[in-house]
Amino acid sequence: MRRFVRATGLAELQAKTLQRASLVDGFTDYLHRRWTEGATDAAALTKEITTLGYHGSEQTVRRYLRPLREGRPVPPARPVPPTVREVASWMLRHPDNLKSDEQIRFKQVLAHCAQLEAAATHTASFAEMMCQRRGERLDEWIDAVEADELPELHRFTTGIRRDHAAVLAGLTQAHSSGPVEGTVNKIKMLKRQMFGRANFDLLRKRVLLAH
Repeated sequence: MRRFVRATGLAELQAKTLQRASLVDGFTDYLHRRWTEGATDAAALTKEITTLGYHGSEQTVRRYLRPLREGRPVPPARPVPPTVREVASWMLRHPDNLKSDEQIRFKQVLAHCAQLEAAATHTASFAEMMCQRRGERLDEWIDAVEADELPELHRFTTGIRRDHAAVLAGLTQAHSSGPVEGTVNKIKMLKRQMFGRANFDLLRKRVLLAH
């Protein structure tokens, strides 16, 4: 029992240590540069990286700087994983609009997750179908999506099947109600902004000037 408790405590301590270390990973280049410039005060460096988004403690920074202070080599920092927003941005943008480093990181992410790779493929196919107005591919695209284990996209295809005729028309015909719906959404936004602030005359002017 004591061995189990001791091992459990050691595992928790190691996990907490790794978690604390990971907080510094995104700021190691900055810390190394400032160190070579002569900034060796851990408290001051903590304040500097805090303004850059660091959320850890001064003790974590002090622990990371200890090998530098003792003249020992510091292991290279682990690469910072991309955020969900970054991955979504890469997925929704045209590949030609991605920078070379973004393309490399995106390929690395997709290589580690088959479901994400499938979702990215289906997203790109739908974008191509929408931009080129290839509505005849819609049913084939729906079948391909539903063949994969992607519950989020399955909800999307369910909505498409429910309003299939309208979606098909939007992906095929040159004209659509999109501009009208955009104008309606803009008017609703102006109404929310003006609620309780002014009378109808000012709202009318804002709506007219917005177009």
